Amino acid sequence: MGYVNLEKKKWVFSFAITSLVCIYLIATSFNMGLMSSLRPLDNETFSRFLTNDSDSKVSSQQPNEEEEEDKLPRFAYLVSGSKGDLESLWRTLRALYHPRNQYIVHLDLESPVEERLELASRIDNDSMYSKVGNVYMITKANLVTYTGPTMVSNTLHACAILLKRSPDWDWFINLSASDYPLVTQDDLIHTFSTLDRNLNFIEHTSELGWKNEKRAMPLMIDPALYMLNKSDILWVRPGRSLPAAFKLFTGSAWMVLSHSLVEYIIWGWDNLPRTLLMYYANFVSSPEGYFHTVICNVPEFSKTAVNHDLHYIAWHRPPRQHPRLLSVGDMGPMIASGAAFGRKFRRNDVALDKIDKELLMRSSTSEGGGFIPGGWCGGEPECSVVEDVARITPGSGAERLKGLIDRLVTEAKTGNNQCE
Repeated sequence: MGYVNLEKKKWVFSFAITSLVCIYLIATSFNMGLMSSLRPLDNETFSRFLTNDSDSKVSSQQPNEEEEEDKLPRFAYLVSGSKGDLESLWRTLRALYHPRNQYIVHLDLESPVEERLELASRIDNDSMYSKVGNVYMITKANLVTYTGPTMVSNTLHACAILLKRSPDWDWFINLSASDYPLVTQDDLIHTFSTLDRNLNFIEHTSELGWKNEKRAMPLMIDPALYMLNKSDILWVRPGRSLPAAFKLFTGSAWMVLSHSLVEYIIWGWDNLPRTLLMYYANFVSSPEGYFHTVICNVPEFSKTAVNHDLHYIAWHRPPRQHPRLLSVGDMGPMIASGAAFGRKFRRNDVALDKIDKELLMRSSTSEGGGFIPGGWCGGEPECSVVEDVARITPGSGAERLKGLIDRLVTEAKTGNNQCE
């Protein structure tokens, strides 16, 4: 019996010693792993949080090109047109181009097949677009009517494609083929580089006035939702009362929307964007109300609304459905406005040549088909090679645009003229 007890004691003693050794080894390994995982914090990660202190070796290191590039904003454009807009759309696209950005182009179903095929061919055969891969055409064309919901649907379609193709952009801008930039992309990038990336530039008001009776209360059906050919909207009786579940807003159909707002509208984790989309399916000129009503009925986004569309637009007196066409005589007010874009222009109007030469500094040898010079440009001919997409060379356009935006943002911060 004594021998058995002795053997048991030896076994227990051995087991205890082995257990202690194992625990010690595990603890040591954990500590070594923890210390190892902390080392990158000292060398790399921690350096991102250091201030620009001349006594710090880490902060005195020059940032690499990728880090510098990521500080500048990127834009995602939709440029859309219809029958006869091929050349205007192409010229606008070339004037807007920058390798940092993303571009969606769309010629609607009313445009001839030949025009759509020609646009697709130009994009496919353009060496710059093929190399960078940031220009995409919606080849399955949508039928679009401005007075119906199909323009909203087309805009949402483009937003969804942009979110799927590349998450790396900060603002979405919708333009038509008859729009044209009044500043270079370097000017735009420079001006927006200091802005809060959550800001949304969207002209809006809750004072609908005559639109309550003529647009909100009547019921209409847009045949473009289910037909292959464009036709006038259909009126349905009786009409409807004004909504009580949300407040209506109206404004310009042209916008600069933040990435976060576009995600909210497309992904719709809250049901409001879908509810309003269904409501505006029967609303006259829904592009002038859908996005405005979404942003102003969501507290998270209403405080980000800046009440301007960054366009220079000249209206008839009294105003009509569409603005008047701009000409050389409008150059003075256009420049003085500080706006980023002008609307509307005739195809190849002489005013566009003047804008190219005096505001965008486009070479006279490009004949309206070349890219606008910028810090990224290299090679011969000019802008045939992408050098550094993080290098920008803003000009006088940046000063004009900054003056406008500074005033608008200051006003928005006070809460005045914001979702009222």
